[in-house]
Amino acid sequence: MTSPVAVVGFAQSPCRVREDVTTSGVEMLVPIFAEVFGATGLTRADIGFWCSGSSDYLAGRAFSFVQAIDAIGAVPPAMESHVEMDAAWALYEAWVKVLTGEAEIALAYGFGKSSGAHLRRVLALQLDPYLLAPLWPDSVSIAALQARLGLDAGRWTEKDMAAVAARSRAAARSNPQAQVSGDVAVSELLERPYVAEPLRAHDCAPVGDGAAVVIIASARRARDLCARPAWITGFGHRIDSGALGARDLLAVPSAAAARLACAAAAAARAAGASGHSAAGASGHSAAGASGHSAAGASGHSAAGASDGVDVAELHAPFSHQEILLREALGLGDGVDVNPSGGALCGNPMFAAGLARIGMAARAVMSGRAGRALGHATSGPALQQNLVCIMEGQ
Repeated sequence: MTSPVAVVGFAQSPCRVREDVTTSGVEMLVPIFAEVFGATGLTRADIGFWCSGSSDYLAGRAFSFVQAIDAIGAVPPAMESHVEMDAAWALYEAWVKVLTGEAEIALAYGFGKSSGAHLRRVLALQLDPYLLAPLWPDSVSIAALQARLGLDAGRWTEKDMAAVAARSRAAARSNPQAQVSGDVAVSELLERPYVAEPLRAHDCAPVGDGAAVVIIASARRARDLCARPAWITGFGHRIDSGALGARDLLAVPSAAAARLACAAAAAARAAGASGHSAAGASGHSAAGASGHSAAGASGHSAAGASDGVDVAELHAPFSHQEILLREALGLGDGVDVNPSGGALCGNPMFAAGLARIGMAARAVMSGRAGRALGHATSGPALQQNLVCIMEGQ
């Protein structure tokens, strides 16, 4: 594993409730494929590996992702894979393919038509099938329990949560793909009714349909495709217990461990370690060390790990979860968090995490950031977390 990998292209469809698209995602994918190919000068034939992220549960049928391949086309034949989760994890698989030399250019995409199902109930199916899922606790109610724990522990107030929502909506005014945007006063938000106490509608990501795509390339090809590639210096993901009663819902050790794994990989590269060692650190070797370090720090913070990060795009579907992630990832006040508005302003299932990485990469590629952090989450109450660090060189 000797070749660095960079993000060279990103596109995202507008996040909306759309009656004109099907659960196959094809109608959302074809336009953004054309957009990203146009920006990079690539064609379908140039892609050495494709990987998608979606959910059969959301579509309501088995192997539904196969229909999305219509957006790729049958000719030429393609090496393709799929993950049953957010496409940020599809990007991780694609990154490994490029690192190992199995492809020079890879494309990851994700899509979800959340409006076609009762999303809160669908997400209950990801819970423990023996003890939790039969009770049908929906995703918003579980998040409300987490928010209540934080309020009772004095970690935040409802005003703090509303401030996150207000800032996100204001930032989203410059994001044409956002589903929700605009200026609103915190006091006005606090006057609105609860949907699941202590959560109000603005504390929860809206239900919408959308898709996203990211293209990555090896060092040999990246600079030909993008004037300022976003080089991936660290990429890691970790998972916490699926049993809600077996973990502290006010700590996110998997996020802290993933962030520290990225820091270990970056440090190894900076110290002149071989590409193989660095890749191992980000994927495996650093897992034990960084996970142990995070646990030793009570799983609350990757203190100091975010040094140099200018922009962070966090996949926080609920307002209080941004507060938790800021602490777990060690993000100080100087970091611009969710300048796109984040998931609170548009959360297309199985594409929102990939979009956070894409938006972070765009900040680097445009020159607005020297180093950016993209984050994705999966599972109930921030159970699984992925972190991708990118920088301009």
